[in-house]
Amino acid sequence: MENVLGLVALAAGLIIGLGAVGACIGIGIMGSKYLEAAARQPELMNELQTKMFLLAGLIDAAFLIGVGIAMMFAFANPFVIHVG
Repeated sequence: MENVLGLVALAAGLIIGLGAVGACIGIGIMGSKYLEAAARQPELMNELQTKMFLLAGLIDAAFLIGVGIAMMFAFANPFVIHVG
């Protein structure tokens, strides 16, 4: 039983950690591409900025969904059988 709880804690940490790394890399790449596009065509900067912020929100939303799932496994774990 304690082994299962340890594995669940490890899995929750991996979900949150890898999700954070992926979100940071994704937003970093997207920001660099936005700056490149804005430097090439400054007249499209407002449209590109709107799309960039929309995509940044979606990337963060995907990360936060992963955090929610990890917290569900950590605090309301459906895999642990409570005998009592």
